Amino acid sequence: MFRFFLSRLALLIPTFIGVSIVAFSFIRLLPGDPIMLLAGERGMSQERYDELRAAYGFDQPIFMQYFNYMADLLQGDFGTSIVTKRPVLEEFMTLFPATIELSLCAIIVAIAIGVPVGVIAAVRRGSWLDQSVMGAALVGYSMPIFWWGLLLIILFSGILQWTPVSGRISLLYFFPQVTGFMLIDSLLSGQKGAFASAVSHLILPTIVLATIPLAVIARQTRSAMLEVLGEDYVRTARSKGLPPRRVIGLHALRNALIPVITTIGLQVGVLLAGAILTETIFSWPGIGKWMVDSVFKRDYAVVQGGLLLIAAIIMIVNLIVDVLYGLINPRIRH
Repeated sequence: MFRFFLSRLALLIPTFIGVSIVAFSFIRLLPGDPIMLLAGERGMSQERYDELRAAYGFDQPIFMQYFNYMADLLQGDFGTSIVTKRPVLEEFMTLFPATIELSLCAIIVAIAIGVPVGVIAAVRRGSWLDQSVMGAALVGYSMPIFWWGLLLIILFSGILQWTPVSGRISLLYFFPQVTGFMLIDSLLSGQKGAFASAVSHLILPTIVLATIPLAVIARQTRSAMLEVLGEDYVRTARSKGLPPRRVIGLHALRNALIPVITTIGLQVGVLLAGAILTETIFSWPGIGKWMVDSVFKRDYAVVQGGLLLIAAIIMIVNLIVDVLYGLINPRIRH
């Protein structure tokens, strides 16, 4: 098992290098000069412009900029934001709990609904329930996040006025953020109504972000269950007179978990990508909105560092998924 883990870990190194090249090149392909954007409408003299370009290393050849950036990266330095003058890693760690909180709620909702729905659809294959579930999953997967989010805002925040439009908590509540997770911090604050306000602000972004993963998990669970339900050992279990719940839950679902876990692991990347749009729509102060703002401001260090940190998280999650493969099915690690 340890050798299996090391082999998967070794694959992360070339992957990370490839992502670093893409992240470094991406922002530089966009039109616009970060120094000129930093100057704003006031402008600046040519001497000051040249001085700032040299200070940020933009006057060096592109390959030298990349090697200098990687040298700093090996020392744990992800650079400093041109706009805020704060270290990128510090800003990321400040905003990341908001994205984690939203993503965790979304994936919990997606798993809690998607897996049971997929199992029921497989067990009742061909019924109206199966067709309804798969139709709804197809609609959910095809629906653009920004359009779906705006529809929910118009309906639940505008017409019904059940949920707030944006933010993480009402401006009526103010307390120190100990953990960065608003649900936990609102409970720790002891202020009456703070937790309910945090939950109400979380509902719509969670639904929007969970829609696509939920649809994918439901369809994958159904597909995996249909394949497993036709196996000999499932028919044998049924012929022995075992209760249907035991056959489905113990024999069928357990063996169908590997492709489902694969899907759940891959949805982490989908969640972080979807969080960029979701956080922008709902003004959720996480890394998604932070990244979008940085692209518009041509903040090279933030875009590069943010992409690398997000990629590192996705790679770690995929590594965990690979290890779970080996634990669930010992044949894989051999």
